[in-house]
Amino acid sequence: MASTIACDVAIVGAGLAGSLVALALKGRHPDLDVRLVDAGDSIGGNHLWSFFGSDVARADRWIVERAVAHAWASYDVAFPAHGRTIAQPYYSIESSRLDRVVRATLPEQALLLGRKALGVSATAVVLADGDRIEAKGVIDTRGTGDLSTLDCGWQKFVGRELALAAPHGRERPVVMDATVKQVDGYRFVYVLPFGADRIFVEDTYYSTSADLNRGAIVPRLERYAAAMDWDVTEVVREEAGVLPVAMGGNFEAYWRSGGAKTPKAGMRAGLFHPTTGYSLPDAIRTASAIAARRDFAGADLHDLTYGLARDAWDARKFYRMLDTMLFRAAEPEERYRVLERFYRLAPGLIGRFYAGQSTMADKARILTGRPPVPIGRAISALRGARA
Repeated sequence: MASTIACDVAIVGAGLAGSLVALALKGRHPDLDVRLVDAGDSIGGNHLWSFFGSDVARADRWIVERAVAHAWASYDVAFPAHGRTIAQPYYSIESSRLDRVVRATLPEQALLLGRKALGVSATAVVLADGDRIEAKGVIDTRGTGDLSTLDCGWQKFVGRELALAAPHGRERPVVMDATVKQVDGYRFVYVLPFGADRIFVEDTYYSTSADLNRGAIVPRLERYAAAMDWDVTEVVREEAGVLPVAMGGNFEAYWRSGGAKTPKAGMRAGLFHPTTGYSLPDAIRTASAIAARRDFAGADLHDLTYGLARDAWDARKFYRMLDTMLFRAAEPEERYRVLERFYRLAPGLIGRFYAGQSTMADKARILTGRPPVPIGRAISALRGARA
């Protein structure tokens, strides 16, 4: 028999954004009745999220700090003509740890897992099993909206956590190893040392195609491991994904595609960095802004989350311009030169770029000097770009 569940706030989607909102709300409002709804049986799915120390404001670190599984004081980058160590902290969150933290924070009855949402509005959720949730406010965090409303390139990847027979000797992450053969656009390998004999390695592509050919990528991962002399005893975990890299599009259409009047967070709200596709910094800022409220009425939550997303879209035209030059002006096999040049800049500028908070001086510095793409092609690409 169908029943109605009443609560203060219902969060639909137990991925990164939804989980961070839930943690922030319970941290600021312990007595608030929060429900976290997801069609899956676990929180966070099968994912690894990483971020730079500069991505998260000091005042908001409490939201995410318990979920951090790995931390390093610095990281490396490597390109054919340039390599360096950058003395900026770097962190990773594993979905399994996020699952444990959320379960330890929310009471058991707050977790409505294995329950698919068929319909979502600002104050109600209709579940596939016939039950209904009625809340003061509902926040939809279920993945992306309609990406066809945006003009996108793609960052796609396959990553594996490997157990090794002997220590790998790495002390720091390699955020970009672009010394590898350039295939399918800009290619690099991403390496995270999880322990002396555990390492995560990911093959990543900035490509004009969203097609993910796992059958071609996995052998490249295996060849990379062999080239590093890693004696792999077990593939502990594998993940794959495709992230949008926005060059333009219609933000209003994207927002409406997820429900015109429904509050949203994360990728659902279009809150992701246009160049990296990463949503974690925005997810933390959104969680902090929502938790700072005292009134959680659906209409008010909509106005808040829409405002955050609209402001972020308007403020990030510079990044979309850079993406357009990367995808439309640079030859695919030469795209690595854009990033190689970028990683010669000051660490503070690099950090602000990834946080989506570049200053006017940062933007001028990025554009100063001889560009790594032909001027004529850059101008043509920008003229043909969508907003």
